[in-house]
Amino acid sequence: MLTLEHLCKTYGNSGTPALADLDLKVGQGELVSLLGPSGCGKTTALRITGGLLEPSGGRVLVDGNPSSGPSPDKAMVFQMFNLFPWRTAEANVAFGLEAQGVRKRDRLRVARQYLALVGLADRAGAYPAELSGGQNQRIGLARALAIEPKILLMDEPFGSLDALTREHLQVMLQEICVDRNLTILFVTHSIDEAIFLSDRIVVMTTPGRVVAQYDVPLPRPRTGYDWRSTQDYIELRSAIWARLQAEQAKEHAGSALT
Repeated sequence: MLTLEHLCKTYGNSGTPALADLDLKVGQGELVSLLGPSGCGKTTALRITGGLLEPSGGRVLVDGNPSSGPSPDKAMVFQMFNLFPWRTAEANVAFGLEAQGVRKRDRLRVARQYLALVGLADRAGAYPAELSGGQNQRIGLARALAIEPKILLMDEPFGSLDALTREHLQVMLQEICVDRNLTILFVTHSIDEAIFLSDRIVVMTTPGRVVAQYDVPLPRPRTGYDWRSTQDYIELRSAIWARLQAEQAKEHAGSALT
């Protein structure tokens, strides 16, 4: 469904790339997480995929076709909610459909459907300032889903939320993924979040390169059992943590030499 071929990005005259020859394939219905430290190119890759940033080299394909800019095939959920404060929840969710020229009656009907999907049917007339952070992020998710994209791009969407709200929204996202067979590219700093949500975890490090990929063997849904107590979780988390630590040690050693 999604292919990234030799993606590169260098900002300005910098000799160090933010993204270096990234190759990645994401299958239909697969949730793949990009995991790594700040500055390793995760968000750069996501923004290039979404058409919000132009690559220095390489290309993005959706369903086998080149996709170099924003399109209805791709929708993005940001860490900051990016809602219009003067629009109600319903009008915010309907915004993408409005931009596509869908008539008002139909777009508001669809908006109400997706507000119901994320558990906010009773807050359709509320404004962002009247809602909690978790509710606003659910509106952002509903807005992205309302255009029915082929691919959902999520840039640390739960990073600014408290731990309890974050876990609640992770569960909700997993349920929606299974129900809608969504294809998702997800950026996170959290190993646990990546393991809970993902089918596959792609570990990145600076300067903007992939160093490892891990399949997540935990059965879905991951809500009916204590997944953190399983041997598969313990071994996978340990392997990812060790790899991140090793890459950080290499980076520090390289910095000391220069």
